[in-house]
Amino acid sequence: MLDSTDMRIIEELTMNSRITMKELGEKVHLTGQAASARVAKLEDHGIIEGYTIKVNQIKMGYPIYAIIHIFTKTTNHQPYLTFLTEKKTYVMNNYKVSGESCYLLECKFPSNEILDEFLTDLSNYVSYKLSIVINKQ
Repeated sequence: MLDSTDMRIIEELTMNSRITMKELGEKVHLTGQAASARVAKLEDHGIIEGYTIKVNQIKMGYPIYAIIHIFTKTTNHQPYLTFLTEKKTYVMNNYKVSGESCYLLECKFPSNEILDEFLTDLSNYVSYKLSIVINKQ
């Protein structure tokens, strides 16, 4: 069971996973050594699964961010999934979901022309509904 200190550690690491254990300890009122032991325990229990970075996709050359609701045409989803593997440069996440659509596809594109090509090819496998992200709040 997680206590309030564990929750604060997770919150702090979520905001900055590069924080030193000494700094983390100060923020959650523990010594650096105690904070490090808590983090190790959270990792051992699989609560913390890993650490990651946040990449600015616009500065990486991908200014178009699209959310695509996927509607499969058949029960065989493998051709669609194979297509995504081939286009992995543009695919950020593919979530199998319940509700109206079958998948929720999160993509990035360097241009509208590349997005259009992707959608044209995608339509060979599935139907879709496209939303372009204007701004993240």
